[in-house]
Amino acid sequence: MSFPSHRPRRLRQSPAVRRLARETHLVPSQLVLPMFVREGVTEAVPIGSMPGVVQHSLDSLRRAAVDAAAAGVGGVMLFGVPAVRDAIGSGADDPDGILNVATAALRAEVGDALVVQTDLCLDEFTDHGHCGVLRADGAVDNDATLERYAAMALAQAQAGSHLLGLSGMMDGQVAHVRAALEAEGFVDTLVLAYAAKYAGAFYGPFREAVDSQLQGDRRTYQLDPANAREGVREAVEDVAEGADIVMVKPAMPYLDVLADVRRAVDVPVWAYQVSGEYAMIEAAAAHGWIDRRGAVTESLLGIRRAGADAILTYWAVEAAHWLRDAL
Repeated sequence: MSFPSHRPRRLRQSPAVRRLARETHLVPSQLVLPMFVREGVTEAVPIGSMPGVVQHSLDSLRRAAVDAAAAGVGGVMLFGVPAVRDAIGSGADDPDGILNVATAALRAEVGDALVVQTDLCLDEFTDHGHCGVLRADGAVDNDATLERYAAMALAQAQAGSHLLGLSGMMDGQVAHVRAALEAEGFVDTLVLAYAAKYAGAFYGPFREAVDSQLQGDRRTYQLDPANAREGVREAVEDVAEGADIVMVKPAMPYLDVLADVRRAVDVPVWAYQVSGEYAMIEAAAAHGWIDRRGAVTESLLGIRRAGADAILTYWAVEAAHWLRDAL
């Protein structure tokens, strides 16, 4: 019986050979941990739809950030859960608001041991749950929202944020925020643009995590799940406006968009493995239907393979320990 000279299985014959031939690598520094901090609590509050994830108090946030730094993750992304909300999200740029206080606390705690990142969006702070200021007819006012984003950007930069995560999907948000930062001397503050953020069905648990007050939906400003080219166009425009990094969100349902964005821009491209992705794997694993560690690792590798330079994931610290133990 004749065989071809090339036998692909040679490269799979042992763990050592497979490691040496591996095309895609995942390391702790490529992972970013999203964290929620809630105003007025003295201990962490579990989030029912996201097993293992909590709304932190300031004290538990500090401890968790120290653990993240020790695990070697690349950074943490902070989301604030305020006690009081209003129509314009006043707490977002209040120096005494929960997100800005937490940012300052983390910078004091971990310094530059990891990249302290902050979500720059109004949805957690408004009493209507939208990412911007509403007009009288209930529609989001794009340009009025940009003014609020500029104020948020300065407040977060003053609090010590290394990186601002512009997640609101307003037209012109990157250019407007960049100009505000430059005018006040914050020339080194990084801007992460959520360039291709889709109005999909995978955000449900997150809305519990931030106690969202959303009325209606966000389909007039987040992307249509049917559109891939539009996501690439948004990313290219954000880079032209001054974004240091661009984001695709969610991750797994949009791996094609992620790959296309990676080919289209020459800045780092990140992806957000969102709450619904996390909850699905946790729920299936809890029922014994899938291998939890294997599924988590495979999902992260798939996102990396599609082109993500870094991944926001709620498994960041746990996965970082797995990766370090495997060395």
